[in-house]
Amino acid sequence: MKKSTEKIKFRQIKPEELNDRLLLINLYFTQILTLVIGLIIMLFQWRNPLVLFRPPDGLSFIWWGLGLAAAVFLIDLLLSRMIPESSMDDGGINEMLFRKRPIWHIFIIAAVVAVCEELLFRGAIQHSLGPYWTSIVFALIHIRYLRHWIPTGWVFATSYGLGYIYIASGTLWAPILCHFLIDLISGFVIRFRREQ
Repeated sequence: MKKSTEKIKFRQIKPEELNDRLLLINLYFTQILTLVIGLIIMLFQWRNPLVLFRPPDGLSFIWWGLGLAAAVFLIDLLLSRMIPESSMDDGGINEMLFRKRPIWHIFIIAAVVAVCEELLFRGAIQHSLGPYWTSIVFALIHIRYLRHWIPTGWVFATSYGLGYIYIASGTLWAPILCHFLIDLISGFVIRFRREQ
């Protein structure tokens, strides 16, 4: 049997090289990977992930989630008025992901991303590293924003806010709700934005 001597070559794919199917496969694969890594970390921390998803004692978590989401959108609106759109560019990924997506699918994407990423970052990593270092890791994971310092800083600040409301509310449901609302409303804005 002949062994292949060809080396596997990795290269960065440009957004225009992605088709819709490949984009969705990439999205859901990374979210499953995020969930699995979060569960493995919690296993090594000797913690039960189901405890994180217990129903909260009261409804104050809703105010934490809504409050931070409103603050994020207000600051985002101010940033969009003060800095050029090219400074907030993510390479067109969000545009490709949401522009022609059905409303029901935007809901699913927002829910899956919110649950998987918050389990990993707030539920698992923040338990060991705290909100500051967790937010650095969170910003680095969102690699498509790293070309510009403004969106990278904004992702860090948003992540730190998510970590703060997790601590203040005492439940993972607050950052999950906030993350869900941010992704859902951002998806709707892209989906229904009129072409200029």
